[in-house]
Amino acid sequence: MTFKTLYEIFKHSVENFSERIAFSMIDGEDVTYKEVGERAAAVQELLLNAGVGAGDKVAILSSSMPNWGVSYFAVVSAGMVVVPILPDFTSEELDLIIQHSEAKAILVSDKLYTKLNKSTVERMNIVIRTKGLNVITQSVEQRAEKRIPEPEDLAAIIYTSGTTSKPKGVMLSHYNIAMQLTVVPSLFDYTQDDVLLSILPLSHTYECTLGMIFPFARGARIHYMDRPPTASALMPALAKVRPTVIPSVPLIMEKVYRGKVLPTFQKSAVLRKLYGWDWSRKLLHKVAGKQLKALFGGRMRLFAIGGAKFDTEAERFLLEAGFPYGIGYGLTETAPLLAGAVGNMVRLGSTGPALKGVEARLDNVNAETGQGEIVVKSPCVMMGYYKNEEATKAVFTEDGWFRTGDLGAFDSDGWIYIKGRLKNMIVGPSGENIYPEDIEEVLNGNRFVAESVVTEEDGKLIALVHFDTEAIEEYYDEFKHKMSVSAEQLNLKMEEIKREVLEYVNSKVNRFSKISKVIDNEGEFEKTPTKKIRRFVYDRRKK
Repeated sequence: MTFKTLYEIFKHSVENFSERIAFSMIDGEDVTYKEVGERAAAVQELLLNAGVGAGDKVAILSSSMPNWGVSYFAVVSAGMVVVPILPDFTSEELDLIIQHSEAKAILVSDKLYTKLNKSTVERMNIVIRTKGLNVITQSVEQRAEKRIPEPEDLAAIIYTSGTTSKPKGVMLSHYNIAMQLTVVPSLFDYTQDDVLLSILPLSHTYECTLGMIFPFARGARIHYMDRPPTASALMPALAKVRPTVIPSVPLIMEKVYRGKVLPTFQKSAVLRKLYGWDWSRKLLHKVAGKQLKALFGGRMRLFAIGGAKFDTEAERFLLEAGFPYGIGYGLTETAPLLAGAVGNMVRLGSTGPALKGVEARLDNVNAETGQGEIVVKSPCVMMGYYKNEEATKAVFTEDGWFRTGDLGAFDSDGWIYIKGRLKNMIVGPSGENIYPEDIEEVLNGNRFVAESVVTEEDGKLIALVHFDTEAIEEYYDEFKHKMSVSAEQLNLKMEEIKREVLEYVNSKVNRFSKISKVIDNEGEFEKTPTKKIRRFVYDRRKK
């Protein structure tokens, strides 16, 4: 069945899967498809009676819970425009976004309500609590009208939390979002038997479209956690839910690989030697893969990875371990998926081919490397940036293709290989194109490095590094007794580690990608809600 609006998806699922459970809170309530419909109707009435009608904007600022989806469908199925807001925005950013979007109402969870400015709340026609769907405050009492939306109608304005710029409001039509359910099934499809564990913010397009709307359209069941997906919270959740599908970002599995898997194979000289040989490494990975499948509940058929570039070593582990993973590539502006690979399609380091119905090509191709900017045509490409014609014009080619801003290459079969963001590229002294992401991948492969950012300072490449303190403590016994070690001794040890990291990375990269200095970045890097480093915070290039 082909859907052209979110209203059609909502109506279809509520009617056809009425007695099935749609949304669950771990150790909390279960909400059937029928109840989703009833709750959505109640939310619509609250909004309509506060003068909020078709075409009006309604913000959702809430942690993940069954009523997040209820709120979303209530808004879009009435012809209103939903503005899902990422919880990680600061209070100042929230106020600016809500004001810029011209939202007349907001559905908000208890903790996030405290982040709202008093003046922002006072400007709203109505403020509704997502947990109980009750009115917190209402300033307007008049009846508005709803309408059944058309495919070309604006459905959502999504403010990006980017790594290189201020938030922009991405406008997605009903058709843009609904057509994901037409292009994605050529790669992967849900069934009524699927059970999902949601670990990403629902306000992010990836989780909202592929982790909520798509499975909702197929009658699947989605479980939500009431806390962040740290290891201590995730492990018991996996045991209880035993999910068949988890949409995720690379960082989750990279942490599993570097924090749990890799240290197991570094414990002794014998294991380290075995891990260095292809045949024995693959055997060790297969054994670890069986354990990982059991840890994830034993029913996983897809661990879907998207949102950022996936570390090659971590991906090699999943591939050799036989763990059921898939790679996806897309952007908020494309609602989001453009390309992907699952099962036998997976090729190490590739995001797979463009989806059926999506066209992709390279612009401004470098004759030597064969790399260029990926530009696409898709029924899911956004309408534009809200109230920003200049930015909208800048991301489309003269012949109407969308500029992704990603540098990549295609192999002979059309599989896409992402090199990095065009904005991040550094031009070397002799005109070489240097991709920080490639150098960072090598850096992050070092035993002492948790994460890194490569930037340019005074014409030289430098590496900002967040060190893995556990790895350092295990290797240097002195670090376990910090109270009895002098500051001078600690500094000497850290300088020794920095030298090792510098030599390690420079032995593995080409001559113009060598770094001149390693700088200790205390604490983790500041990240977006999908765990990508906010690079602009650490960019030392002269503007």
